[in-house]
Amino acid sequence: MSAAPTNSASGCQRDLRPEDATCRITVLEIAHRLNIGRQAVYAMLEQQIIPAIRLGRRWIITRHAYEDWERTCGTRSGGGLRTQPELTVLN
Repeated sequence: MSAAPTNSASGCQRDLRPEDATCRITVLEIAHRLNIGRQAVYAMLEQQIIPAIRLGRRWIITRHAYEDWERTCGTRSGGGLRTQPELTVLN
């Protein structure tokens, strides 16, 4: 019997199943990686700072989404300051 193919970056199986916990990251693991407390992670989840989905009382945080957030320092693609168009005053 052969093992399912995995994504080498995150260790997740390619056929992502909801019950596959290896593709998820826990609140405790995030707290450890950020060197903050568990309650601080929950606060960040509530404020939608960390990408996640809430199902009832449970937070579902995919490893891929979290690592992408961590790699980009939490900035969203296309985000940042938008430049205002210059105005030309005609006399």
